Amino acid sequence: MIRILLVDDQALIRGGLRALLSAEDDIEVVAEAANGSEGVARATEHVPDVALVDVQMPVLDGIEATRRIVADPRLAAVRVVILTNYGLDEYVFTALRAGASGFLLKDTEPAELLTAVRVAARGDALLSPAITRRLIAEFVSRPADALPAEGLGVLTNREREVVTLVAYGLSNDEIAARMVISPATAKTHVSRAMTKLGARDRAQLVVFAYQSGLVAV
Repeated sequence: MIRILLVDDQALIRGGLRALLSAEDDIEVVAEAANGSEGVARATEHVPDVALVDVQMPVLDGIEATRRIVADPRLAAVRVVILTNYGLDEYVFTALRAGASGFLLKDTEPAELLTAVRVAARGDALLSPAITRRLIAEFVSRPADALPAEGLGVLTNREREVVTLVAYGLSNDEIAARMVISPATAKTHVSRAMTKLGARDRAQLVVFAYQSGLVAV
C-alpha cells in the first residue's frame, strides 16, 4: 500500500483528495492536517510514503513544512509533492529549493494525480508534465538558485546520458529500454548521478540538467 498524508487548510480539498485516493486498491490515506505545523507532526507520527502539501496555509506554510520534513532524518523516505493553484507560483521555486520532490497543479486531472502519487512513491517524482519546461526555464535563469554540484566533470558519459533522460521525464524502466540495460542498472546510474551532484531526488537532477546545459530549455 502507498501511504498518503494530506496537508491542506481547505477541508473540501482534503475531502475530495481522500475520496479519490481511497478508492484505489493500492493507496491509503493515513492522515490529514489543516496546516503545515500539523502536517509535520502527522508526518513524524505516520511516516507516509508521500505527503501532498498545499503551499499557502495558516500557522506554518507548505514551504516551511516541506523544509522541516526533508530535514528530519527519520522522514528521509517521505516524498513531498507540493499542490499549487499556479503553474509559476514563486512558492514553487522555493519549495523545490526546500527539498520538495515535485509539484502538481490543483486542477490536475484525477487520473494524472493518481499516476503522480504512484510515481512519487517509487522515487521517480518529477514536476507536473504540462509546465515542466516553463518552470525549469524560469528556475534556472536565477543564478542564486543553482544546485550545488561540482559540475558535469564528475559524471561518467553513461551517467550524463541517464541524467539527460531523467530530465526528459523518463522513468527508470523507460531509461532501461532506451539504453538497452536492465531497470536495476538504470536505477543504479540514477542513484550514482544524484550522489555525485548532491541532488536529493530526481526533481533536483532535472534542475541540474537544465542549469548545466546538458538539456536545452
